[in-house]
Order: sequence, then structure tokens, then C-alpha cells
Amino acid sequence: MASLAVWKFASCDGCQLSLLDCEDELLTVADQVTIAHFLEASGDVLPGPYDLSLVEGSVTTSADIARIHRIRDISRVLVTIGACATAGGIQALRNNADVAEYASVVYARPEYLDTLATSTPIAAHVDVDYELHGCPIDKGQLLDTIAAVLVGRKPALPAHSVCFDCKRRHNVCVVVAHGEPCLGPVTRAGCRAICPAVGRGCFGCFGPSETPNGPAQASLLQITGMSEQDIARFYRSFNVEAFAGLAGDE
Repeated sequence: MASLAVWKFASCDGCQLSLLDCEDELLTVADQVTIAHFLEASGDVLPGPYDLSLVEGSVTTSADIARIHRIRDISRVLVTIGACATAGGIQALRNNADVAEYASVVYARPEYLDTLATSTPIAAHVDVDYELHGCPIDKGQLLDTIAAVLVGRKPALPAHSVCFDCKRRHNVCVVVAHGEPCLGPVTRAGCRAICPAVGRGCFGCFGPSETPNGPAQASLLQITGMSEQDIARFYRSFNVEAFAGLAGDE
């Protein structure tokens, strides 16, 4: 039976919880794999190597760098899950800021901190086999990826934009119909276009699509009344580092 390990770096744990949220499907998964390391769910740990490692969170300390290399060495297949692991997460807002200044304001004894100046995705440090985007990830993609690894096929992970899914769901375009700012044209599909389906613009939870058209998206957002500063701020959320080029703040 294949062994599964789940690892946490700098993150909120939401993507790990997506596995537990599979509910009925989780029983089927448990029948097919041995959950060897998953501290969010159990204190029981089996030694590696592991057939599949799911890694949540970004690299933010020097200890993280050493740890992710060890995990890569003992994992046959390594899959990063969520915006933190695939793009540095919302904590990557610090990448273009003065971390020491922030620490001096927030912490009474900042000298106790051991942190890097940047928050980086796992792929910046080790080879990654597959990436599941989102904040949080889609549990359907997670289940398909686990199943794909078990049978030796490539998982079905979309690279097209949210707009395609809006068309499939027959959503009314929130930009055209309501003048709502929306990052759907440049955001990777995977959320099933949840926000546009209820009349809200896409916030870019799944990061940039494979071939985003930044200039066209900027023009579209300007039509809704957003300034260049507003547009740059709009991109600075879950996938701030991945969207950096499109936001014009590389």
C-alpha cells in the first residue's frame, strides 16, 4: 500500500484541512494509502521514505530550507498544495518591505526572531512534481491528484483562466453586466468560478493562469474605475508574488 505524508510550513493549515474535508471520500483514500505522517490529524508517525508527500506552506526560515530538502529526499512524488506553497502566500507581502521594521513594531523582542527577508514557494528550493493552486485548494483536484499518483497517470490540473469556467456555468460576466473589478481573465481556473457565480469579481485565489494578458487585464480594470494604484493593490493578496509582473511591481 502506498504511503502518504502531509507536511506544514508557513501557512494557516486550511489546505491540509481540505483533505479532512473530503469526508466520505476520505474513507476511500484511507483504504488505498497508509497515512504515514499527518500531524494535523494524528500524532502517529511512520518513518519514510514516502510514496506521496503533500506540502503546505511557504519557506520563511533557514530551517525551512533544510527541512524541505530532507522531505524532497524521502518523497517519491512531491505535490505542493495551496497559494503559500505554490506562490509564497499572502505572507509574501513582506518580500518588498522592510521586515526588520515590521518586526520592531510587532514584537517586543524582535531579536528572538529567526526569519528570512522573503517568503518563497517550495519550488524555489526543490523540484516539485505537481502544484495544486488555490486558497484553499479544491478538494476535487486533491482527490484526483492522489488517485493519479496511485495509478501512475498525470493529474488533470487546469491552466486556463476562470473565464472559461464562467462560460461553462453560464455565469453573467460581472465586469460587463455590473462593472465589478474581476481578476478572472488572468486567474487560473480550479475554484469552479465561485465568486462570479454569486455576482462578485474574482480575487485571484488560484494565482495567474498559464498565459495571462496583463495589459489587457489592466485596461479592463481601468474601465471599472480603478486607478493604477488600485490595480496594484488588487493583486496583492493570496498570490501577491506570482502576480507581481501583472501588477507592475516587479
